[in-house]
Amino acid sequence: MRYQQTLHGRTYGFDGLVDLLAKATPMRSGDVLAGCAAHSDAERAAARWALADVPLPTFLTEHVVPPEADDVTRLILDSHDAQAFSEVSHLTVGGLREWLLGVASGPDPAPTLRRVGPGLTPEMVAAVSKLMRNQDLIAVAAATEVVTGFRTTLGLPGRLSTRLQPNHPTDDPAGVAAVVLDGLLMGSGDAVIGINPASDDPRTVARLLTLLDDVRVRYEIPTQSCVLTHVTTTLDLIAAGHPVDLVFQSIAGTQGANAGFGVELAMLAEAHDAARGLGRGTVGDNAMYFETGQGSALSAGAHLGTDGRPVDQQTLEARAYGVARAFDPFLVNTVVGFIGPEYLYDGKQIARAGLEDHFCGKLLGLPMGVDVCYTNHAEADQDDMDTLLTLLGVAGCTFVIAVPGADDVMLGYQSTSFHDALYARQVLGKRAAPEFEAWLAGLGLLDGDGGVRTVDPATSPLRALGRPA
Repeated sequence: MRYQQTLHGRTYGFDGLVDLLAKATPMRSGDVLAGCAAHSDAERAAARWALADVPLPTFLTEHVVPPEADDVTRLILDSHDAQAFSEVSHLTVGGLREWLLGVASGPDPAPTLRRVGPGLTPEMVAAVSKLMRNQDLIAVAAATEVVTGFRTTLGLPGRLSTRLQPNHPTDDPAGVAAVVLDGLLMGSGDAVIGINPASDDPRTVARLLTLLDDVRVRYEIPTQSCVLTHVTTTLDLIAAGHPVDLVFQSIAGTQGANAGFGVELAMLAEAHDAARGLGRGTVGDNAMYFETGQGSALSAGAHLGTDGRPVDQQTLEARAYGVARAFDPFLVNTVVGFIGPEYLYDGKQIARAGLEDHFCGKLLGLPMGVDVCYTNHAEADQDDMDTLLTLLGVAGCTFVIAVPGADDVMLGYQSTSFHDALYARQVLGKRAAPEFEAWLAGLGLLDGDGGVRTVDPATSPLRALGRPA
């Protein structure tokens, strides 16, 4: 179907939904690289006017990526909840924006948004995000609640959790343990203690899993661990009896991009069943951890949709959330600035993408976190990350990443620090997950107002943790 819109006496044409969605997207370098971005602000505005008038049922019949060639599209269509959709099926994309903002500003919005979410496809949610200002994205996300559980409960109102990320360039156990100590003493780690291993060797991964589990058991820490290796490696480690809490996998929004990660949907289903079958959770059984990021499909050359047209990277990112929600995850996060300036050029583009990703994922029912990050060759700095971290905290982000000094020495990128997480909790009145908060209090690590107090590592209750075995 061809769409068109007249603006200031000029008529702009758009060849199908793929082209319309791309041209309506806020400016970003990845869409320019893919050749699908609007050529001017006027064309972008015209595309948004036209997109606002598209009826929501159109997304169920006019497909961004053909289902006959893509299992992600088939999964999205097969899992669509028609009953949940009936509440908003009469709306256009613009009408959905008004409806969402109306619900978000009303009394007790969370149950309504939770009820309708399964009826929205990722493409619908991506489309409406393109019509929204940053404050709109924040307002609706803040009104949406997604609660998950394993050993801690995440997503409760007034909470901001963290992934303690103790990466080490050589996977040295003493180095990893020292970072874990540093993070725990500053109240980080309630979402997960999660390591990106420098080596995907199963023996290395098993050694790191055992280290984290020994620390958790020894100090009775109510949290979960994860070594972010490939899902097939984790499946083998489960079969061998190693202590796996969460199963991790990077995912994307097309079958081809997932193939680039070496993963198929059936593989994720197997891992989901295996992880839940271990029964290691105490307050819940959500056991999957997914990571995504705008530009992953484009970087894999797997970003083409109907009629061979390039699909914009934000729509493809939302489709990755359609994959994630099929497996009832405990955690999902976008590594928003990690892939580089070819996809998100500067701090403004990174901030916008982070708010979009968080909004889309949360509205689709995901426990959405964000790695507030950038690479050193991007036009961004820590001031930009401070801004995005604060905005996400206001928006009710489930968790953020925390590394020493905001500098990941293994992956070579800039993220947020343990201190940054403390700042966000303090100024926004946020707290850690309740189970983890009770553990901190039991060790005397909280002050009278629930904040983390300064502790000398040499005299802390965890002082042995950072010492080599």
